[in-house]
Amino acid sequence: MKRLRTTTLLILSALLGLAGGRASAQGGKPLRKLQMAEVAISRLYVDSVDEDKLVESAIVEMLSQLDPHSTYLTPEEVKATNEPLQGNFEGIGIQFQMMEDTLLVIQPVSGGPSEKAGILAGDRITLVNDTAIAGVKMGTDEIMRRLRGPKGTRVDLGVVRRGVGGVLHFNVRRDKIPILSLDAAYMIQPRTGYIRINRFGATTADEFGKALKDLQKQGMRDLILDLQGNGGGYLNASIDLANEFLGQKELIVYTEGRASRRSDFLAKGTGDFRKGRLVVLVDEYSASASEIVTGAIQDHDRGVVVGRRTFGKGLVQRPVELPDGSMMRLTIARYYTPSGRCIQKPYEDEKGEGMLEQYNRDLLQRYEHGELMHADSIHFPDSLKYRTLRLGRTVYGGGGIMPDFFVPIDTAQYTDYHRQLVAKGLINKSVTRYIEQHRKELEKKYRKFDKFNRDFQIDDAFMQGVLALAKESGLEHNEEQYAKSLPLIRTQLKALIARDLWGMNEYFEVMNTTDHTVQQALKVLNEGGYEQVISSL
Repeated sequence: MKRLRTTTLLILSALLGLAGGRASAQGGKPLRKLQMAEVAISRLYVDSVDEDKLVESAIVEMLSQLDPHSTYLTPEEVKATNEPLQGNFEGIGIQFQMMEDTLLVIQPVSGGPSEKAGILAGDRITLVNDTAIAGVKMGTDEIMRRLRGPKGTRVDLGVVRRGVGGVLHFNVRRDKIPILSLDAAYMIQPRTGYIRINRFGATTADEFGKALKDLQKQGMRDLILDLQGNGGGYLNASIDLANEFLGQKELIVYTEGRASRRSDFLAKGTGDFRKGRLVVLVDEYSASASEIVTGAIQDHDRGVVVGRRTFGKGLVQRPVELPDGSMMRLTIARYYTPSGRCIQKPYEDEKGEGMLEQYNRDLLQRYEHGELMHADSIHFPDSLKYRTLRLGRTVYGGGGIMPDFFVPIDTAQYTDYHRQLVAKGLINKSVTRYIEQHRKELEKKYRKFDKFNRDFQIDDAFMQGVLALAKESGLEHNEEQYAKSLPLIRTQLKALIARDLWGMNEYFEVMNTTDHTVQQALKVLNEGGYEQVISSL
């Protein structure tokens, strides 16, 4: 047995050759061990093995021993992850929805390839390069793959248009299509602007700057910045946004890790909203870059924060590109707010052992413990107390940013019946059918959104149509839950109609009338709550 073991080691050493020698020279005993294991399996195992899959599995397992945000991405996942943050993709430029098994154009992107070719809202795309995509149960991913393609290439589309016989044919030249990170920007009340950002991407700063200037021309003096549900993105984008609000050389965030020296990120003092009241809206899904901006504004007493405690993702990942186009996102440091608070919530216990399952269940546990409903359910030890830099207000570390004004999660109108209406796509389908039947009538009657917003109502006849559609889909009616959710359902239907006729600004202008956090922000601005927290700016 000893002779067999020695022989095996000699064979492995010979097979490793120079690579093994390099590992040894670098003092890499763990690396040499890993190399020997891989070589042994690939050369000696009884059956053939997929070496790529073997190595990939080893990388995934190694990363799983670290923190929750060190991850491995395949080449396809790298592309899918980067695309939204880089601010564009290459395709035909439409907003669409699958209606039964047909692609329905909600709106062509303004100035995009489809609009230039003559495709209109309400068109149904049935053919792509002579291949039927309607009535064949083709998946959405497969349809998107056929529609997308390199800039400059062409695609032939067959379109069915309401009121026009036969199939219309359009030859569309693909182009770069912007992916906007700013959902909405409008005057929510006289002197007060509202801007909602859904992610921090390559174009976020430019989008925000343009929206800010437009609102200031309309008389904006105060700003509500909505980061609810914003999961983060590029660090530089968060730095650029925070710079809009802070003075020269004020610290925005710093990073520090075992192998990474402290790096400070400072405001340039060139921002366009360094004065004026500022309210930031956050919730339990606001993370990473959102927390950097929120923490900087709170620590410098530059504005107030309204909502619920943020997610608590404060780990810095460095992309490590691998030869086949795959990537490791390896955590190298932590984010700290200007007062020194670590944004990252715990993912290890006192013994340094991982708590991955508990970490992944954190939001559910917050709900179960009552934190999302009651501010007094949240308790921080004195060791996590910090002071803001200008007014010396008490703020807390320990993961996430705690708001100055707590808003409980809205459970009053959300029911299982409503959730099933949404999950089955029945709200969207009802709107799509209505728009198809009444688009010209609506466009003629409501030439401007203000009139629509003031006068249009979701009547009982509309709701009967929704209920009939729900019955067709097999959803069992629950009158008590339906009555409870009815005001919310009506608002969502009206907002979706506004989106289809105008755009996302109008959608959020309708929806924000029922958003308790937005309404609390207005109350803070209008009833003196802001001045109670922040002295005169």
